[in-house]
Amino acid sequence: MTDNNKQGNNNKVTIPRRISQSLLNSLKGGVVPRVGLPYITVGRRKEMEALLHDAEIVSEGGASFRMILGKYGSGKSFLLQTLRNYAMDRNFVVVDADLSPERRLYGNNGQGLATYREMIKNMSVKTRPENGALTMLLDKWIDSVQTETAESSGISPEDSVFSEKVEQKIFAVIHSMQDLVHGFDFAKLLTMYYRAFIQGNDDLKSKVLKWFRGEYTTKTEARQELEVNVIITDDDWYDYLKLFAFFFRQAGYKGMMVFVDELVNLYKIPNSIARQYNYEKILSIYNDALQGKAQYVGIIMSGTPQCVEDSRRGIYSYEALRSRLQEGKFTQQGLQDMRAPVLRLQPLTSEEMMVLTEKIADIHASLYNYERKLKDTDLLDFIKIEFGRIGAESNITPREVIRDFIELLDILSQNPESDIKTLLNSESFDYAKPEAQNKAIDPLFAKFTL
Repeated sequence: MTDNNKQGNNNKVTIPRRISQSLLNSLKGGVVPRVGLPYITVGRRKEMEALLHDAEIVSEGGASFRMILGKYGSGKSFLLQTLRNYAMDRNFVVVDADLSPERRLYGNNGQGLATYREMIKNMSVKTRPENGALTMLLDKWIDSVQTETAESSGISPEDSVFSEKVEQKIFAVIHSMQDLVHGFDFAKLLTMYYRAFIQGNDDLKSKVLKWFRGEYTTKTEARQELEVNVIITDDDWYDYLKLFAFFFRQAGYKGMMVFVDELVNLYKIPNSIARQYNYEKILSIYNDALQGKAQYVGIIMSGTPQCVEDSRRGIYSYEALRSRLQEGKFTQQGLQDMRAPVLRLQPLTSEEMMVLTEKIADIHASLYNYERKLKDTDLLDFIKIEFGRIGAESNITPREVIRDFIELLDILSQNPESDIKTLLNSESFDYAKPEAQNKAIDPLFAKFTL
């Protein structure tokens, strides 16, 4: 194997400093970066292939449901973020939300609606990857209909007939939604938005957007401002997500992917009845997707094994879900059905972690403008020590390894006189020893055997 200094210079990938800084700050802080993931993605090939196949089904008019399980730091959120980026690149609209005590799938005090609001706030597409894409999507849809009308009919936008032709196309899309659940009301609001757009009525546009974002708290307020008698609530917010998915398909996108992270917050709900209502909502979403009631929407949720498998408080405490989601008799370590609704993340191998540390070392050297001194042998020693810990094969997580490694890089770059071998062989960074080895043995038990 050649010296990595040479190899790094030959194959160096130029990454904008803003992205490099964001990547390293996020990884060292133990959170998933929103940008730059392709530069550090390794492994998870089978999982990505399975989830991208789901996206293809969604683009063909179907729906999908997946639940991704993994320990804290195992890469669940990283996988979701990577898939989110892939979906945007493939012309999907994406929405995502992390559950919390204030955001659930269902709640009597607006917790379900809070999740919907978070999703709409985080709505993104390839040309607007950060979030807040709803206004842009609606305006772009109207612009595209106008352009298409001008090209197909040959009528000038200044012609009096032009607006009539555009309205016909707009209303054809809107009319196709009226047979869906809540479709009539959704279509009515789209019509209002279109007319406000044409008339330049920004006040009406903002009120319609407020309604789409679920920010009306009473029907009276909505009736006074928009003359509609419905609002989005805890009970029906998922129906409106499905309407958005169907609409975006008509607007030229492939569909919508919905990402829900931190399912553990449902597991932590202290009231058992409230937990069951939330699990009922998961069942409803699952049935919708698999029975063909939903179109152009993919749902991916993630959580820890405990929050799903605990038979007393977890998702499997709800028998209807357990019987649908639990693995069959033939699933075992190393043999997982990638078409099952539940995907379990396997630990990254030492070889994959070796590749990851090499990528991070190159990014770090490029960002802080120094020549990388770590060779392959140094990286190998680091990985050996990390994976030499007791129970590392099943318990070590990428988050732990990455944080240790970036700290090592920071110390080496800030202290040029320090030696990598000395740091790796120090007592603070060594193979974890069994607890008994680290304690003095009482002389009374020195010769005691079982």
